[in-house]
Amino acid sequence: MTKSPAVIEAMRQISPGSALREGLDRILQARMGALVILGDTHEVLSICSGGFLVDAEYSPQKLYELAKMDGAIVLSEDGSRIARANVHLVPDAMVPTSETGTRHRTAERVAKSVDVSVFAVSEELSVITVYRWGYKSVIAPTPVLLSRANQGLATLERYRDRLSAVMSSLDTLEIRNQVTFRDVIIAIQRSEMVRRIDEEIEGYLIELGDQGRLISLQLEELCFGVESDYNNVIEDYLGPCSAGDLDKIKTYLASLETDELLDTAVVGLGLKELTAPASLARRHDDGTNEALQAILGTWMEPKGFRMLGKVTRMPEDIKSLIIFNFGSLFPVVEASESEIASVAGVGGHWAKAVKDLFSQLS
Repeated sequence: MTKSPAVIEAMRQISPGSALREGLDRILQARMGALVILGDTHEVLSICSGGFLVDAEYSPQKLYELAKMDGAIVLSEDGSRIARANVHLVPDAMVPTSETGTRHRTAERVAKSVDVSVFAVSEELSVITVYRWGYKSVIAPTPVLLSRANQGLATLERYRDRLSAVMSSLDTLEIRNQVTFRDVIIAIQRSEMVRRIDEEIEGYLIELGDQGRLISLQLEELCFGVESDYNNVIEDYLGPCSAGDLDKIKTYLASLETDELLDTAVVGLGLKELTAPASLARRHDDGTNEALQAILGTWMEPKGFRMLGKVTRMPEDIKSLIIFNFGSLFPVVEASESEIASVAGVGGHWAKAVKDLFSQLS
């Protein structure tokens, strides 16, 4: 399930190193249970019964001491103050819940009824569970999260190497004007797989907080340039794409199961139906293998956004001028330096840079 911004913020607020996490960890270490609500809104107060007003600045020590009493603890929305303690919560009993224990049933019902984050500390299992609307997550111990994140980085590095090889092959094919729809699909598949691994590691980093700084640096290094290349491949072959079109295509790819994403036929037919670029519009799928192979083997000509993006510090407007005047990449490859320089607004410096790039790749 994709985490909403509110859920991500809730995870950050109890990440290692935060004051709230320190208080919850004290409760865990003492083998106690607790129910903590982040938000003292009118909606929260409407399902509260009993308890007493605290209205004091938050500290981990105070949270620990108040957890010794029965009932829930209500904090301000930003967690800076303790509003109430020893509160009995009475959410609607008709709200469905998959939990069995009283504390966790109450936590899930409150989170589904009111727009607040709820944290339940299990006395028996010694774990922290986060609830927000229909989302639930059990917070794993920091060593476990570090291990998962490092495994993710190792996997990402292998997939990143494979993506680099695919993009390098695409460079060569573009220079030779030999790209097929199958080649485009492979580049998109690999880009989406890297994006998914990146997203999974980002989830661990949210839970790790300060403990994930080094992993965050490695992740940033490994994923540098991946998103722009991903977007440019889509724009080159399936565009022109507005921001909404790009989001629609990437949302479709993100919705595919892993086995579907790795199936060239599934991705190819899905993209053909979703985008229908001119070169593919003439191809019809009648369900036969011959028709499928014809679709996948369709020759594709890139506009050149990704390739010209390799020219160091080339402004977007210069790139657009070249693509607009030549129509696609291969005529630029075939053009002389003087022909490129003659495009109004481009000039000799950028024309030479473009031809130098082509020479390096050919």
